[in-house]
Amino acid sequence: QLQVVESGGGLVQPGGSLRLSCTASGFTLGDYAVTWFHQAPGDERRGIACIPPAGPRTNYSGSVKGRFTIYRDNAKNTVFLQMNNLKPEDTGVYYCSARRNCLAPTLSSWGQGTQVTVSS
Repeated sequence: QLQVVESGGGLVQPGGSLRLSCTASGFTLGDYAVTWFHQAPGDERRGIACIPPAGPRTNYSGSVKGRFTIYRDNAKNTVFLQMNNLKPEDTGVYYCSARRNCLAPTLSSWGQGTQVTVSS
């Protein structure tokens, strides 16, 4: 079973930055597309960024485009989400998942997620 672990969350002031990590366990994350999801309090889990297994064509939701950057470090078997200019509405739990491509169903099991709180 494909397993991923999210980390890097925390408490940050509006306008601040965080970098989240999605690390694979037992498989090569570079062979898969990776999607980051955001689940705000009381809301459903929503995809916000995806990076394909190869090539530069990353995808972002309108709410994070221009502020967040998804990228991978295959040597570390990790996909990162750099989050800049954070807003209170970015608060929530962030999850990542592995899939064949950015439109395919999730293949990995859901991790615990990492909590991000944006507050002054």
